[in-house]
Amino acid sequence: MPRIEMPSGALGLLILRVLRSGSLHGYAIAQRIHVLSSDVLKVEEGSLYPALQKMLQKGWVSAEWGVSETNRKVRFYELTKAGQKQLDEELAAYEQVSLAIQTVLKGA
Repeated sequence: MPRIEMPSGALGLLILRVLRSGSLHGYAIAQRIHVLSSDVLKVEEGSLYPALQKMLQKGWVSAEWGVSETNRKVRFYELTKAGQKQLDEELAAYEQVSLAIQTVLKGA
């Protein structure tokens, strides 16, 4: 199957949505997105960690050091109230744009 690029701006939305279910470390976030997308979306470390860092700075996620299921020291990320608000706003915008694109595709 050819590699499908993630749409620009989608990574932040996906990270916030995955964290709504509970705290996860970086690798688990990437794996969860991969699994939930039926193996279509692959999140690279070079994209994931800078995105998480920006979210930390904006207050959308918080982070705490802990130990993973493989007994490694990792940083667990958790959605904050500000992050939930951002997720709600991004989901609403995504749905609006998605509906507009679908309308154009059906009418063209």
